[in-house]
Amino acid sequence: MIKTTINRVICIISLLFFISCAESENIELSLNPLFSDHMVLQQKGDVAVWGAANPMEKISVSGSWGEEITGTANASGKWQLKLPTPKAGGPFQVIIAAENQTITLKDVLIGEVWLASGQSNMEMPLEGFLPKEPVNNYKEEVSNANYDQIRYFNVTRAIEASPVDTSIGQWNVTNSDNANKFSATGYFFARRLHKELGVPVGIITSTWGGTPIESWMSKEKIKSLAEFPKVLETLKEENISVFTDWYAKFNAKNTPATLEDWTTIDLEDAVFSSPDFDDSKWTTAETAAMVEDLPIVLADGVYWFRKSIMINDISSDYTINIADGIDDMDDFFVNGEKVGSTIGYNTPREYTIPKAVLTKGENSFAFRVVDTGGGGGFMSELNLVNTTSAEKTNISKNWQFRQTAGIKGSKLLLFNKNQVALENPPAGIESYSLNSHTPTVLYNGMINPIIPYNIKGAIWYQGESNVGRAEQYLKLFPGMIEDWRERWNSDFPFYFVQIAPFTYGNELSPALRDAQRKSLKTPKTGMAIVMDIGLPKSIHPGNKQDVGLRLAQLALANDYNKNIIASGPLYKGHTIAGSKISIDFDHVGSGLRLKSTEISAFEIAGIDKKFVPAKAIITGDAVNGNSVELSAKGISEPKYARYAWKDYIVGTLFNQEGLPASSFTTE
Repeated sequence: MIKTTINRVICIISLLFFISCAESENIELSLNPLFSDHMVLQQKGDVAVWGAANPMEKISVSGSWGEEITGTANASGKWQLKLPTPKAGGPFQVIIAAENQTITLKDVLIGEVWLASGQSNMEMPLEGFLPKEPVNNYKEEVSNANYDQIRYFNVTRAIEASPVDTSIGQWNVTNSDNANKFSATGYFFARRLHKELGVPVGIITSTWGGTPIESWMSKEKIKSLAEFPKVLETLKEENISVFTDWYAKFNAKNTPATLEDWTTIDLEDAVFSSPDFDDSKWTTAETAAMVEDLPIVLADGVYWFRKSIMINDISSDYTINIADGIDDMDDFFVNGEKVGSTIGYNTPREYTIPKAVLTKGENSFAFRVVDTGGGGGFMSELNLVNTTSAEKTNISKNWQFRQTAGIKGSKLLLFNKNQVALENPPAGIESYSLNSHTPTVLYNGMINPIIPYNIKGAIWYQGESNVGRAEQYLKLFPGMIEDWRERWNSDFPFYFVQIAPFTYGNELSPALRDAQRKSLKTPKTGMAIVMDIGLPKSIHPGNKQDVGLRLAQLALANDYNKNIIASGPLYKGHTIAGSKISIDFDHVGSGLRLKSTEISAFEIAGIDKKFVPAKAIITGDAVNGNSVELSAKGISEPKYARYAWKDYIVGTLFNQEGLPASSFTTE
């Protein structure tokens, strides 16, 4: 009895000691990564600053311009304070202090902060997507990009099933060493604002190429619009917990932040390049193809393709050719020797296989493919060519395939280290294979973490991935703008780029452009029209200078009180008189002008909707014409008119200020 009592006392004392130690353990004072050296804060406002500390700990945030605010962390250790900022200037310091810890942020500027978001045309860096799709004059642009007062923060790609609080990234001072990775559209927008206003400009870029608009919207907003119900069912919390518990069974590493970082990460998978590796239990892929067409666990990640190739003539070198490339990057091995490597989805592959690495008879070929987002894998057939005889053999069929790692948010899961778990996934995992096209996931991982960082407004370039769904886009796009404004609790201006002409091959993109035009009914929006800079065979026009300039003009005119014409002509209305249709426009500036009256890009149709090219004449004041009169042989009773209603077309209607008109239809 005495012994039992003593044991109980010891246990109680030990427990109390443990609790005391746990309670005394300090949580390190931390900030959201948005708050760091070189950051730009929005001028003349109460800017949100937030982070973590010990529960109920007193926190103070002070700016060297003479403002200080204090508060207390909540029971979970989270805190948020609002610091008043002065007019534009700097550099300043911001000091965040807890009871026993202090963080000092240096080289802080006060100015104008804008969010730049969307898909690849906003993501496209100042150097472009080399080598095939450079930004116009990119070498000179990068060399001259030395602006101490222009800063940018790139939000690292992240796919999340539920909203997260923290992003990965850092503020950069724009210079010729790093500007090549700055969003080209964001850079030219910032440069125009900086030169025109004479104040610091900060750009937060949150972009992901090839993504549809629904990926950038919150679950609540999509649900309120009654869209994607099956996806929202999959993303219920009870389902998420089952899948995330399974993902936790795998070793994980931080997902590399850049394509270059992928070249140095060790994924412990080198054995798969060995000619002696037994891949008989792998899946046989009938064709080396896009990975989305193969059995995968997560849509983005690391994949291996292996194949035994019979080569009897080893007196010559060979080449392996993949004309349209591999998305996003690859390493190629022959008999365990690495003979080729490429970064970039849009780069054709042609690897030389030296005869010295070949063996007469069976030869082991292996590709390690990394897909960081969107579609991934082989984009065309594989051909093996004898460099002496030029004999070509198609080797696209029957490769052994296996996914060895998967991207899950900011983590890279190593599947090859837990084969048992990989072969026994929970039911429904295939529907939970989240990728950058999944509704809500980019909002969760790349927008929610930067809310409520104070911004002046947002610029947006997206829509290509929603071509073919114009009616739905007209519902989703205004919904997303409303969604973001509600989350920020700010009716900030929102300016977007109408997608440029490009040969999609289905003539469905004009309807998407028109959905964007109609979205201008949303208050405090503006559209940069680029009907004059599209390219027939590249969805990424190199002229990002005019894109950034036109977005900046919208902001300068609407938010900074500059007396400039900010938009190209927009359809206003029409009247029919006899055999002619007269189209009225807004934003005519000092008048309309046509580059050609015979090839006008206008069409008209009767009640049968059979459109034919129309002759166009500017009408109205001789100097300040604001209407276009249309007529066509064979159309005596016109009913409908449209302009630039093709996937790819060069715009012909402008205002005198040189800004192109938007495509439209009166149907």
